[in-house]
Amino acid sequence: MIQNSAVLVDLNIGVWTARKMDKKVSQEIDASKNTHARAGNYHKNLMAGTEALAVIHSVAAAVRTWHYRETLPWSDNGQRLLTMANFFDYKAIVGDYQKQLDDACEAFYLEYPTLVSAMAFKLGDLFSADDYPSIDDIRRKNYFRVSFSPVPDAGDFRVDIGEQYRQELVEMNKSREAAAMKDLWDRLHETLTHMSQKLSGDTKQIFRDSLVDNASEMCGLLTRLNVTNDPKLEQARQLLERTLMGVSAPELRKHDDLRKDVKSKVDEILGMF
Repeated sequence: MIQNSAVLVDLNIGVWTARKMDKKVSQEIDASKNTHARAGNYHKNLMAGTEALAVIHSVAAAVRTWHYRETLPWSDNGQRLLTMANFFDYKAIVGDYQKQLDDACEAFYLEYPTLVSAMAFKLGDLFSADDYPSIDDIRRKNYFRVSFSPVPDAGDFRVDIGEQYRQELVEMNKSREAAAMKDLWDRLHETLTHMSQKLSGDTKQIFRDSLVDNASEMCGLLTRLNVTNDPKLEQARQLLERTLMGVSAPELRKHDDLRKDVKSKVDEILGMF
């Protein structure tokens, strides 16, 4: 049962965008272009060129990308499926990311008053001190929350919801489970297709070292995320792992025979689809 092999994880990250619409400038642009209706809005970047804020946004983007890679789709409300095989690694890494974001925010808060003063020069006539919230307000906009919950099971209900609704929950879980596994197959297919294209007979094809690294990483993901223990998916993983054994991007670029051999094996795995 999937309830014994996975949990649901909900990750919510918020960061202050430092963007604000300037109504006056928007109206001036419309007037200068002779529009007869509001044709667009002008948004000011209140912290243009500020490295400290860029770091916060960079960390937030990185953790979101990592979170989606390490989990599987589940519900429309943002919850993702986290396999127990990946649970403890996920908790450790998400904790590291949270500390990175907290540290980046604290560094920004320390610098904030100086940055606001500098923006008075950078933004010129666009600057307005009223646009800048207090540090406490920005703290409320910057948040990092992660929570875990069990995958719901029809037998968990303590009240009688009726057999029809229990069956609907069972079918919904089956559908979500299938969608999660399809997502994993799609990731593998995308990786293999990209690899096959880059290893084509055209010697003008250029590929980076990440071609092999990404395929190796996919093998690791398949080990951690195969929540239903799909034997065909595991077979594909093992074949890819054996294909990559002892293979490096520089060697692939150097030797035509090796490139053709690896492409042939990759295409065989693609044939499983």
